[in-house]
Amino acid sequence: MPEHDLGGVIAAVPTPFDSNGEPNGDLFIRHASWALDNGCDGLNVLGTTGEANSLSPAQRKSVMETASSALAKDRLMVGTGTPDLATTVDLTRFAFDTGFAAALVLPPYYYKPVSDDGLFAWFEALIARTTDTPIPIYLYNFPQLTGITFSAELATRLVEHFPQRIYGMKDSSGDLDYAASIARIDGFDVFPSSETALARAQKDGFAGCISATVNINAPRSAALWKNPDDSDALEAVTGCRGHITSFPLVPAVKQLVATRLNLPDFATVLPPLRSLSLEQNAALAGDFEG
Repeated sequence: MPEHDLGGVIAAVPTPFDSNGEPNGDLFIRHASWALDNGCDGLNVLGTTGEANSLSPAQRKSVMETASSALAKDRLMVGTGTPDLATTVDLTRFAFDTGFAAALVLPPYYYKPVSDDGLFAWFEALIARTTDTPIPIYLYNFPQLTGITFSAELATRLVEHFPQRIYGMKDSSGDLDYAASIARIDGFDVFPSSETALARAQKDGFAGCISATVNINAPRSAALWKNPDDSDALEAVTGCRGHITSFPLVPAVKQLVATRLNLPDFATVLPPLRSLSLEQNAALAGDFEG
């Protein structure tokens, strides 16, 4: 497998919007730059936190162009997965052309149940159709939203057949035992979706984390990544993440970023998500110790 540098603390960054629901590039770069300057080793653009699946392909490409034009490309991963193969191919090729270090790809999540053979065939086709734009691919395991869990057998089969393309997984299942079992696959990097998992990274072989709440506690997450035995850092990130996730996650992260930047418009979310209520905002800020 080729050498690559993605690892450590990766923030799943939110996408800010203007009053017309279009991505706001200036606000995006302001926050993304803060994250990279304050402990993040990389950024995951257009993931769940980035509301990617509420955006059109053209809007997603606009965000990609904004990110790649202003940020260190070798520190950027981007979500390109959609339910249909043609759009996923198009976005994955565009990610390569704009210089992203990796693509994070959801499984085709509409038809269920699907077999491992069916999923293998879909990823095999994606790889075949992007041969001339060979961006590294990470699988995105999020069964709570997709209804699909990547089996260890499928992940092993994919990395064995496509070692130059399949690099690892972001696991948003919340099941660290599952993540640890997948991390035992040779040459396969696994990123749990919580920074609290960094305390187990050395023991379980995690390559880092890709987390929404890292947008808020990046410095403390970086401290835990550097020293998994730092009990103060673990306590801090556990408390911070626990508080934020007691609210709707994406609106809460965006609200806290908006507060830090003193830019209320950053808190805007797209339907079907809803911004926090005044009462929720007060509770989020009142008990926050980020």
